[in-house]
This record gives sequence, C-alpha cells and structure tokens, in this order.
Amino acid sequence: MTVLHAVAGYLPPGRRSLDEIAERMDLHPDKVRMFRRFFGFREVCYEPHGTLVELLLAAGSELDVLPGLRHRVRYLIHARGVAEVAPYPINPLQQVRELLELQHAQAFSLAAHGCATGLQAVDAAGKLLAADEDPDALALILTGEKIFSHRMQVIGDVSIMGEGAAAVLVGRDGERDRMVSYASQTYGRFASFWKSTPGSFSNYTEAYPAALAEVMTAAVERAGLTLDDMTVILPHSVNIMSWNRLCAQLGFPAKRVVLDNVAIAGHSSCADPFINYRTAVDDGRIRQGDAYLMVAAGLSGTFSAMVFRH
Repeated sequence: MTVLHAVAGYLPPGRRSLDEIAERMDLHPDKVRMFRRFFGFREVCYEPHGTLVELLLAAGSELDVLPGLRHRVRYLIHARGVAEVAPYPINPLQQVRELLELQHAQAFSLAAHGCATGLQAVDAAGKLLAADEDPDALALILTGEKIFSHRMQVIGDVSIMGEGAAAVLVGRDGERDRMVSYASQTYGRFASFWKSTPGSFSNYTEAYPAALAEVMTAAVERAGLTLDDMTVILPHSVNIMSWNRLCAQLGFPAKRVVLDNVAIAGHSSCADPFINYRTAVDDGRIRQGDAYLMVAAGLSGTFSAMVFRH
C-alpha cells in the first residue's frame, strides 16, 4: 500500500503579473488577452533572487510532521519537469538533504516524465518502500523548479509557468490518502518537443485531450470506480480552458476540478496536483472516505492519473 502521509504546498510571496511577463517576453496583445480572459492567468509565483535550494527547503519546512519523523526518511526524491536545474558540479538536492538533516537518506531526482514526474515519484516511492526491510520507512518527495529561461516561462499558446513547490511524505501504511490505482502512458513521438521539431507542439496539443481522458478513465476503472465517484480532480494547472473542454468531453462537472491556483500561481510543473490537494483539503472539499483523482501531463509525452481514498 502507498499512502500520502503528509502533503504541503508552498507558494512563494513573490509574484510576476501577466503584464510584466508580456512586456519581458514581448507577447502580442492578443496573446495576453487570451491568457487572461480564456486561460485564467493573472499572475505567477516568481522569486528572481531566490534559489532552487531555498524553494525546496521552504516546501519541506511546510511539513509540520517532518522534524519528528526525520529519522524514518529513507529516500529523498526531487521530482522535476526538466532534466537540468543547475550547472555542473552544483547539486541542489544534496544541499537540501544536508539542510533538512536527512544525510542518512538516499537522494535522487526523477525528470523523464515532464510535469507528470510528480505522480511517477509517488509510484516509485511506494515501490521502494514496499521492498524496504523497515516497515516504518518513509520517502520524502520534493517538487519545485526555478524559472531560469524565457522558454520555461511561457509554454506555447497554452500555459505560463510559476515557481510553486510541494513536499510529500510517502509511507506504506495508514488510513488516509491511500493510493488505489495509477495509470500512465508515454507517447514517444512527443519526446522531441524541446528540440523544436516542426509541428511537434501542435501535434501534442491535438493528441492531448484524448490521451489525458484515456489515462483518467483507466485509473478510475482500475480502482473499480467511475469518474462520477471522484469527489474532486486535482489537476496540473495548465490552464482553465483546457480543463473546461476536457470536462465537457467527459461529462464531468468542471466545478469539481480544483483550478483556484491558476490565477495566482500559474502552472507549477510537477507540484500542481499536491498544491491543489492542499487547497482542496484546507477548504473542506475533500473529506474522510472521499475518492479523488490526481492528474498530470508532461510535454515529454507522458499522461498520468492516480486515484486516492482520503
């Protein structure tokens, strides 16, 4: 069994408005209006002088239970959407491990699934813990990335990236937030997106709705449930319009998709489902016994969905 022992989200206080982003990147006014009016963006989290180490530490510090459970953490995982986050030989994760006093934990990063890597990390943590000799062992997943280039800020005509982060403590025993099922599909033909292959992005956006609907349906069916049984969907916050369209396609009420953070945080890569979990739980939208669905898609061509029981 894989359990979310504790989940924390972190939204940095620094913000960059949509107008500031438009000016910095010389966006056409029509594109700005599209991002604001239809996609729901107003501002994103952005700390220009902050570091990745500071961002991940801030997320980890939001986990109130961590100090008392530090000795049980056997694995420290950084789930990220891009492969490179610092120049060689700097290793931010090793710095975070020392500052969190987790020197005894095995530390590594995952990135192959793009923005869906956060869910991949939960699955990987569960498998590692199931094979661990210590039944009380835990894994700490950290998500969050710095926006260090123009290309990382605005993703085509689809999304605007922010610097939100999350910390997820995973165990293998517990009554709350048990993982019931996981579905993931990778389409290798989209792996060339970051190489700017002509037509790669348009092909991805065309395939996106059907591919995401497929893994969402597969996840709930593997759980022995239906989409109607999902109290909420905790999405990757790519934009509001795409989720409204997908919900119309699936016949699922869009009001049950937690999209509150799109306007104030932007798309926070792998952290989105966990940030949205924190929003939903804190607002009372997820209660004991409820089933819910985490969903994410990566530009690498990976689409993933995970069912939990709270």
